[in-house]
Order: sequence, then C-alpha cells, then structure tokens
Amino acid sequence: MYNILVVDDEKEITDAVEVYLRNQNYNVFKAYNGQEALGIFEKEEIHLILMDIMMPILDGINATIKIREKSAVPVIFLSAKSEDMDKILGLNIGADDYITKPFNPLELLARVNSNIRRYTSYTKTPTTDQADDNNVIKIGGVELNDVTKEVMVDGNLVKVTPIEFKILHLLMKNPNRVFSIEDIYENVWNEPAYSPDTVTVHIRRIRQKIEINPKEPKYLKVVWGIGYKFG
Repeated sequence: MYNILVVDDEKEITDAVEVYLRNQNYNVFKAYNGQEALGIFEKEEIHLILMDIMMPILDGINATIKIREKSAVPVIFLSAKSEDMDKILGLNIGADDYITKPFNPLELLARVNSNIRRYTSYTKTPTTDQADDNNVIKIGGVELNDVTKEVMVDGNLVKVTPIEFKILHLLMKNPNRVFSIEDIYENVWNEPAYSPDTVTVHIRRIRQKIEINPKEPKYLKVVWGIGYKFG
C-alpha cells in the first residue's frame, strides 16, 4: 500500500482528499502546515505529497525546498487560481505537478495514480539480469541509463526528478525529433494535456542541469512555434 501525505491548512480539504484516496486503497497521512509535513516525512515512508502553497508556520514552497534536499518523491501542489506565480515558483524549485482548487476528484486521482506509477518505476531496484542489459542512451556528453535511472553529463552524475528523467528519456530516445509541448505532456504524464505549461518549467530545469549555458543550449533545443528536440 502506498503512503500519501496530504498537506493543507484547511481541514475540510484534507478530510475530503483523504476520503478520495482511501477509496483507492491509499494510506493517508495529514498535516496542516509545512513544518508538520516535514516531521511526518522524516518518520514515515511517503510515496507522494499533495502540498498546499499558502500555509501558516511554513508554506508549501519552503517545505518542498527542504524535501528536495533529500528526496525525489513526487510533489503535487494544490493551488488557488490566484497563486499562479507561486505555482510556477513551486515547479521551478522541484514540484512535479499542480492541481488548481477547487479540483475535480477524478482529476486528482488521475494525477496521483500517474505520479505514483512514474515514481515507483523510477525507484525500482534493477535485477542482475536487467543490470547486464545495454540500456544506455548517449548523445554527446549526456548519458541516460534507463535501468539505474541515472543521468551523467560529461562523466558527472546529475540529480534529476522522475518527471525530468521521463522527459529526457522521451527526447533522447528520439533524437532530433521535434515534440510539441502537448506531445511531451501526454507521453510523460500519460493523460490529456491538462496543464501543458508545466512542461516548459521542467524543460528549463533540465537545461539548468545538463547545459553549460542554459540560455544557449547545446542539447535540449527549442524549435520556435513547434516544440522541443534533443540533439
């Protein structure tokens, strides 16, 4: 059973989300500010976090920064429509996705399920047979290992989130093929492009990690008006 941490200072929201998740056989932990969330995260094995942005004591942005220092666990922000700038900031500091309040329970569950699938496949320990397979993609100085889920740039290990790894894998497996933002979203998130603007933020983060000069990318390039390609 997977453990999900729901963090929101509105008890009605955490209670409602708990009902939705338990109906899908998830185990739920609840916190009402970022500080409480960090305490639970330190003690329990958490597989996904639903994180509100605006909370007392410690907000969702700063709580996520602290979590990202130690873990690549999926973080989905629960954000109000008026919090667009905070939402983009959250994606930039390491959140995987966001859902705008008020949200549709079916959309919430779809996002949770898809992020859990990506995270568990990303963290799965390879067997000896798998480790012997040649499952490495290398383009220039960037090397992606689909078994160990590692990315190397010029021989140095680069820390990426499961979402960033999936985007890189899609683009590197299809070098020089141009993918639209919607194509990338639907391939990586495995759902219709509800919030394709998140792709742009993730691309920016990937560039900061693999490019010498992110403003003049050598690998991950934009094709204006169409999308992105690798190579």
